[in-house]
Amino acid sequence: MNSGVDLTDTLNADPATWKGSSLLSVTQITQDGLSLLVKTAKEMKILVREKGGDNRLAHRLLATVFYEASTRTSCSFQAAMKRLGGDVIHVDGGGNTSASKKGESLSDTIRCLECYVDMTVLRHPVTGSIRSVAEKSLKPVINAGDGVGEHPTQALLDFFTICDELECDVEEMSKGKTKKKLKIVLLGDLKHGRTVHSLAKLLARSGFNILLTYCSPSELQMPKDIQEYVTSCSVEQETVSHLPDAIESADVLYVTRVQKERFSSQEEYEMLKGSYIVDAKLMEKAPRRMVVMHPLPRVDEIATEVDTDPRAGYFRQMENGMFVRMALLALIMGK
Repeated sequence: MNSGVDLTDTLNADPATWKGSSLLSVTQITQDGLSLLVKTAKEMKILVREKGGDNRLAHRLLATVFYEASTRTSCSFQAAMKRLGGDVIHVDGGGNTSASKKGESLSDTIRCLECYVDMTVLRHPVTGSIRSVAEKSLKPVINAGDGVGEHPTQALLDFFTICDELECDVEEMSKGKTKKKLKIVLLGDLKHGRTVHSLAKLLARSGFNILLTYCSPSELQMPKDIQEYVTSCSVEQETVSHLPDAIESADVLYVTRVQKERFSSQEEYEMLKGSYIVDAKLMEKAPRRMVVMHPLPRVDEIATEVDTDPRAGYFRQMENGMFVRMALLALIMGK
């Protein structure tokens, strides 16, 4: 990928635009491209249900390189690759490799791994670092989270889950053929949460008729640049600090944890953790068909008693992550 190239709207309904491309931001995907991805993910869901997978990526290798801890994203990508007949080399980049201990640059590490694999999935704590790597890479790179920046594959699986749970027709809704407005509440640590940053952008670009409601402590509000981006897409947004008010008439409640690892002091974290709790009492007041989502892991922001509520969609959301990542791998590898 050439340095400085504008990647906005480069991934569309033509599968050829996906083949060999890196995925760094949700802003790369057009509305038609989003429809293609959702359609392909649905096909992957059926494939897994009926056959467990296939061998379209046989003899292909994926590197999963994580400089920050990961369970769900890492395992999801590995499962997706293996479901399609490929294999995986996993690298824990967080100080446990000779490359990091010897001071090798991130770009050099990935260039070396490219000698062995067909694609790299990379997570790194520095915002913007993955784009810098992709600009020097000869093979596709997928952003699995760059600090407090973006997490595009999480946003894509979240979007797929919203559509699946609410039975949305993506093509009709993206073209404005339905008048129904979806109210999606983003709750918790909106300042540090790269998942909500990417999701807000993706929803704003989707063409859906949406109201984004932000509910967070004042110290953890959605960053101004994200709000400005949503505004530029002519999507309605609001801030509501009282959770029971925020979920009134909501279709989706997207919960995030207060991210301890992003705080400079334990005292500040302790002051803000537990600001909002989703429990059985709150769910009694929630809309009957409101879906509860969470990128996980959770700490105490969703009580375990909610798990048995049919509106709790977060474990279905995790499974959807594998289907969406199967779709991404297949599209980018041209299979």
